[in-house]
Amino acid sequence: MSHSAAIYGCQGHVLTAEERAFFADVRPWGFILFRRNVDSPEQVLKLTSELRDAVGWACPILVDQEGGRVQRLGPPHWQKYPPAEAFLKATNDPLAARELARLGGRLMAHDLKAVGINIDCAPVLDVPTPGAHDIIGDRAYAKDPATVSQLGRAVAEGLLAGGVLPVIKHMPGHGRAFADSHKELPTVHAGLEALDAWDFAPFKALSDMPIGMTAHIVFTAIDKKRPATQSRKAIRLIRETLGFGGLLLSDDLCMNALKGTLTERADKSLKAGCDLVIHWTGDMAEMKLVAAGVGKLKGRAKARAAAALARIVHTPEPLDIHEARDRFDAMLAGRLDAQRGHDVGEAQA
Repeated sequence: MSHSAAIYGCQGHVLTAEERAFFADVRPWGFILFRRNVDSPEQVLKLTSELRDAVGWACPILVDQEGGRVQRLGPPHWQKYPPAEAFLKATNDPLAARELARLGGRLMAHDLKAVGINIDCAPVLDVPTPGAHDIIGDRAYAKDPATVSQLGRAVAEGLLAGGVLPVIKHMPGHGRAFADSHKELPTVHAGLEALDAWDFAPFKALSDMPIGMTAHIVFTAIDKKRPATQSRKAIRLIRETLGFGGLLLSDDLCMNALKGTLTERADKSLKAGCDLVIHWTGDMAEMKLVAAGVGKLKGRAKARAAAALARIVHTPEPLDIHEARDRFDAMLAGRLDAQRGHDVGEAQA
């Protein structure tokens, strides 16, 4: 069974006849859901089933569920999760922060698996530098590579234990960018030594993870002309220097950091070495343009895709969901309250 090297979105809460026919024809490897696709647990479960029926197999379905400002499934039907920075802020104890982060990942996996989603585009392994654009901001687990590595791994392992694959992003690092790649193309001028010690470090530490996502950023020390997503040099560095052997996804093709038609963007990203491209809007005319630049998933990319899916645990780690939620909320709220009391005491001193 062959699939195209693409992941698409859809427009609404249910599939249209046109979408169903298009997906049956182009046979994407998977789909990605956004807030526009989410109403209730029953509706999301029905939609994920419809998407799989359209392509005729139990294909992967992705979502961006980080917590904080990037959470596609939220209240009233799903728990509101804190931003990544909250785990460390909740406690000065790194071990407690790791326990909290892993539990957060495990709870998110429980939510996602229940509605047919089996890939979460998290954790963010970007390490912010002073003055960088706040597109990462509180999405970062910490402000140093070692702690980002530790907390990022904790979240990833919580997701894996719950039967959901994590996606480490944005390779080889978005924390130094002084622009939002959704709006324009950021350029990073740092030297390779600085990048290796800071930006690359968490990705090296989590190079065993099944899936990664590229950054639409030019790193002049790697390739002066092309963003990492479309740079053979950058993707070779991801494979060789970072040691990442997993499935590599492009960030969204619609972002303004990329130039050219959607057909050209897809073609350039795949030729540079991305295994799959993501197009998220669900716009039919745009999806047809992307499809024109996407071939079949084959060769090493197909093998990496199969290896990633083989990492899904079909019997999740046992979890008493009510106890786990209570423990998560208590750890987060209790520690934060204690920290607030400490901060007030310091302010009054």
